[in-house]
Amino acid sequence: MVERVIRTRDAERTQAELLAVATEVFAESGYSGARVDEIAERTRTTKRMIYYYFGGKEGLYLAVLEKAYRGIREAEQTIRVTELDPVSALRQVAELTYDHHLEHSDFMRLVAIENIHRGRYIKQIESLRSVSRPALSLLDDMLQRGRAEGSVRDDVEPLDVHMLISSYCVFQVANQHTFGYLFDLDMLSDEWRDRHRNMLGDIVVSWLTSGVPGAPV
Repeated sequence: MVERVIRTRDAERTQAELLAVATEVFAESGYSGARVDEIAERTRTTKRMIYYYFGGKEGLYLAVLEKAYRGIREAEQTIRVTELDPVSALRQVAELTYDHHLEHSDFMRLVAIENIHRGRYIKQIESLRSVSRPALSLLDDMLQRGRAEGSVRDDVEPLDVHMLISSYCVFQVANQHTFGYLFDLDMLSDEWRDRHRNMLGDIVVSWLTSGVPGAPV
């Protein structure tokens, strides 16, 4: 029994290490440019083990994609919605999403790569649809509570909010090098990061409370 537990832990550790390194390699080189040999060399395992655990390069890439998307969804679920008023909760979602994207820039690169491939691989991960539903349910709960108490406008859908937040966060990561060079700034510095996080929160709150009499700001 002890030996079996040790083997299980070793297997889990190996798979976790493979996923971590593969995430870096796919994000750096894209799906086409990534090499299984390089991933094996950068981990304490072998190419044979990659095929054993994931079935090959495509299987590993699918596992990397799924893990990356699950990461942001799990982060969203840490928000204690019922303990905050709707407007504060919506601001917190925006700011948490902002921090997550900046701290997981590989996720953004993977999303960009997957869109280059026109979603060819993500379409094979049916489970991600169900994983993503709670994100909209979370926002829907906040919006409904806000409408009920009269603090949030009633013509906005959860997907609208999700798209607004995501587009802002994606820009910060996707354009940090070109925008940074053109305007001579480090978009990921503490100063700019705090400024832009607060700005996103203000944008979301201002938009969702626009036209609502006496709505909090």
